[in-house]
Amino acid sequence: MNEPKPKGATLMDPGKPLILVTGATGYIGGRLVPRLLAAGHRVRCLARNPERLAGRVWPGVEVVQGDVSDPVSLEPALHGVAQAYYLVHAMGEDSPDFRGRDLRQALTFAEACAQAGVRRIIYLGGLGDPTRHRSDHLASRQEVGAALGSSGLPVLEFRAAVIVGSGSASFEMLRHLTERLPIMITPRWVNTRCQPIGVRDVLGYLTEALEHPEVAGIFEIGGRDILDYRGMMLGYAQAQGLRRLIVPMNVPFPILSVLWVDLVTPIPLALAGPLVEGMSTEVVVRDPRALEVFRVRPMAYREALALALQRLDEDAVETTWASSLAGQPEGRELGSHEGLFLERHHCHVKAQPHAVFQAFCALGGENGWPAGNWMWQARGFLDRALRGVGMRRGRRHPAKLRVGDPVDFWRVEALEPDRLLRLRSEMKLDGHAWLQFTVRPEGTGSRLEQTAFFEPHGLLGLLYWYAVLPLHVFVFPGMIRAIRNRAETAVKASGRKRR
Repeated sequence: MNEPKPKGATLMDPGKPLILVTGATGYIGGRLVPRLLAAGHRVRCLARNPERLAGRVWPGVEVVQGDVSDPVSLEPALHGVAQAYYLVHAMGEDSPDFRGRDLRQALTFAEACAQAGVRRIIYLGGLGDPTRHRSDHLASRQEVGAALGSSGLPVLEFRAAVIVGSGSASFEMLRHLTERLPIMITPRWVNTRCQPIGVRDVLGYLTEALEHPEVAGIFEIGGRDILDYRGMMLGYAQAQGLRRLIVPMNVPFPILSVLWVDLVTPIPLALAGPLVEGMSTEVVVRDPRALEVFRVRPMAYREALALALQRLDEDAVETTWASSLAGQPEGRELGSHEGLFLERHHCHVKAQPHAVFQAFCALGGENGWPAGNWMWQARGFLDRALRGVGMRRGRRHPAKLRVGDPVDFWRVEALEPDRLLRLRSEMKLDGHAWLQFTVRPEGTGSRLEQTAFFEPHGLLGLLYWYAVLPLHVFVFPGMIRAIRNRAETAVKASGRKRR
């Protein structure tokens, strides 16, 4: 829920039915699993890249590698499953056919569930009158719900509008627009009505669904307030003590507002486009039956907003929109260096491995990059211009990392406490790139090793590597020195405190 973490997962009852959660690496799925555990449910997670769940403390959860579009991998994942949550979608994967891909995946999953004897599918879709859609995104969400029921299985479909919670894509888009622009000349979609709902309430509905195994059909869910997007942004400004002026006007080309969101907020173009397009469609609850069937009593927008801001202030964000997006293939082992370019630096650090590990795990985000930060920012700007993720998605927590976390235009691929951190680049590149840090004891201190790997693709990849080599002279030696200094400074500061 948004987002009190369970104080301790209840021991799972082996007699309870097995529940499958797809999309466990995503924004909602990553928050739902611990709540199901706290309620004592037996949980299995399906993930294309199980390594991205390695950092989650989910005792008793079984993680199965597979893909909702692959019937072969779904067979073992669905074996013995009573109910399945479907929490995946292709939006934001920089695919022009996300709507078609969503539909194909849902049809495959529905057929596999029917063959495996699954009793019901629980799905989180999008709110809105299907007869008045002007958005591929919202239309796709409702098409997926229909596709999941195509095999004859009961489907419980919750339809929600904007989800208000720290780290959600819609919330982060509105937040950054409001914070960064004192005066906004906006498209007319800011006057579109919306019924935002707190992520705590969404998770409440999804969790309580298991208590009603006989319930199926479509349930529209929304918060207590109906606002327009202008009202939501002004509400955010008021909560933060900001004065903002919003002036709606006709924008001749809709793509201009999408490009503006891409420029001003951390949301990349591939995700901003469908979100902005969806804002032209009114999304309010027309059928209040959810309040009759479920115990959840949704909170007001102001309450949901306060909880989201509290989590941001406390650096206690569980999942973010960026956690659910993946660019390059994951899980690549770098033990063999054939075909890779390497640049390695090492040094002795007068600090134990734990302190050094903490120092390099705090790179990026609001902390910045300690050497040539302007170069990193310039590379991020270029990446955004090429429709990449850029630098502005930051990181989930300023000091803590787990596998799968985004760190600017990197993603954590491997993490071994007090020993190793490997970041995989998600920049637009003609090749694949990694940045790896390792630390081990050496004498009374540690040996720190920093390695940049690059696997070029074709001539353009080779040219890219040699073009950036002069910049490496400034960036990488400076970075390892800064990590060493930070670790040694932290040790000295800790020693003074003890005295």
